[in-house]
Amino acid sequence: MRRFALTLLVVLLAARTAAAQSPTPTETLRGPLDAALAILQDPRYRSGNEKEAQKEKLWELIRKVFDFEGITVLAVGQNWKRFSPEQKKVFIDIFTTRLGNSYLNKIQGSFNNEKVEFLSEEVLSPTKARVKTKIIREVDSVPVDYSVRPIGGVWKIYDVVIEGVSLVANYRTQFNDILSKDSPDVLIERVRSQNIAQEKERK
Repeated sequence: MRRFALTLLVVLLAARTAAAQSPTPTETLRGPLDAALAILQDPRYRSGNEKEAQKEKLWELIRKVFDFEGITVLAVGQNWKRFSPEQKKVFIDIFTTRLGNSYLNKIQGSFNNEKVEFLSEEVLSPTKARVKTKIIREVDSVPVDYSVRPIGGVWKIYDVVIEGVSLVANYRTQFNDILSKDSPDVLIERVRSQNIAQEKERK
């Protein structure tokens, strides 16, 4: 009994140590966001020929902090059960591309030495938290809230609210409108077509 109690104590102490060392939601996001700003400010990428290299660097950071599969499932909502396993796999892939390209095209095209200020962190439950930030521009600031949850022991973003508008809710409205009339295959093809159009615009 004494040996069991000692073993249990060691396990609990180890768990507390691990928990103490685990990055907070804010700490998890701060590193990649700061790194992304550094890449955007790097003069090596100001040339048009280096934009793709910059995009790849930014993609590496984005993939580390965004739960793209979770965002996809939440954006489709109740209609997700209508997708076959193969359709789910395909749609997660193409919608991840859609989100990434939209985000990267926007920040690469309009970045003007903005800064990110971390305001607060709110732990809503053991599996959900919200990190409040604001983007500081020359003439004003934009509030951006990140909803995060632990995936594989790492906090990852599953929704972004910009000036009160939810990324997930916005896409869910669009997807529900399409899926109320058409099949998942139609939605898949529409998003795939949007990706193709985006790639053409970049060239």
